[in-house]
Amino acid sequence: MTLTIDPELFLDASISDETRRFNREVLATLQDAPDMWSIPIATVRQNRLKGQGPFPLEAVEKTARNLEIATAHGGLKLRQFKPRAAEPLGTYLHIHGGGWVLGSAAAHDGRLQQIANNCQLDCVSVEYRLAPEHPYPAGPDDCEQAALWLLDGDHELNSNFLAIGGESAGAHLSALTLIRLQNRIGSCPFHAAVLTAGVYDLGQSPSARNWGTEKLILATRDMQMFASNYIQDARDYRDPDISPLFAELSGLPPALFSVGTKDLLLDDTLQMATLWHARNANAQLDVVPGGCHVFQGFPQLRIARDSNARIDEFLIQMRKAET
Repeated sequence: MTLTIDPELFLDASISDETRRFNREVLATLQDAPDMWSIPIATVRQNRLKGQGPFPLEAVEKTARNLEIATAHGGLKLRQFKPRAAEPLGTYLHIHGGGWVLGSAAAHDGRLQQIANNCQLDCVSVEYRLAPEHPYPAGPDDCEQAALWLLDGDHELNSNFLAIGGESAGAHLSALTLIRLQNRIGSCPFHAAVLTAGVYDLGQSPSARNWGTEKLILATRDMQMFASNYIQDARDYRDPDISPLFAELSGLPPALFSVGTKDLLLDDTLQMATLWHARNANAQLDVVPGGCHVFQGFPQLRIARDSNARIDEFLIQMRKAET
C-alpha cells in the first residue's frame, strides 16, 4: 500500500461552489460572535447544548443506552448505540472532540447511530473528564480505561472487531489510547482507527501556527488556549503522551485520516498520516478541498456526506477483513 498526496486537492480551483459559500457564511458568523475565551467555560458548554455553537445540534437518539464503569477516579459514563436492523459484528469506541474542554458523549447521537446502522457495529462514546477542571492526564486516562474495559470482555458488546476514533481532540485521544495500549501490553488489539481532523502536535504544526485570526471554526489562538487549559503545568508539549506525533507509532492498526484543506490542523494530519504509514504501511489519507475543521459535522454539505460515507466504508472493509 502506498500513501500519496495529490497537490491538485490543495488548489482553490478544486473547491466546490457550495463549500466556498459555506465557508464564507461560517467566517461571517464567527468573526462577529463574542470571544469564546471571554466567557466562563461552563457557560460556553451550556450555550452549545442550546445550539449556540458553530456545529448544528444532533437529535437525541432515544434508543441510546447510558452505561457506567468503575475506574480508579470514580464512575466513567459511556453512551451506547446499537444497530437497528442486525446484530452487531463488532464495536466502535468513539471519543468526542472539543479541545479537551468542550463536548460530550451525547453530542454525536445521530452520527453514531448512523455508523451503528451502516457498519453493523455497536458504538460506544466516552464521557471523559474535561479540562480545565480536570487537566491532563485525566482525559487520556479515562479513554484508556474505556478501551481496557472493552478489551476485558466483561460486557455484552461484540469484540470480534474493535475500532476506535474521533474528531479533533477526539482523534488525538484515540491515537494516544492506541499508543498507550501498545506500551502497556506490547500489542494493540484494536483493528482500525478513524482519525478525523486530529491535533497531534500541541506545540502547533506549521498550519496551526501560521493560520492567524481567521475564524473558520478555529483560529491559532483557540488552539493555544485549548492546549493551555488542557496542559496546566510546565510539561514539554513534545512529550509523546501529550503530542502523539512524537511517539513511537509502530504496531498500530490500519487508520483512515480525514481532513479538509481549509482546516488549520491540516499539517497535523499530513504529518501524522505519513509517519503512521512509514511505521505500519497501513494508513489511508482523505484530503477534501475546502473542508473546514471537522466539516463532517455539517451534514447539509455534500463533502460532509461523502466523507462520512468513506469513513463508513473503511469501517465495513476493516470489519470484514477481521470477521
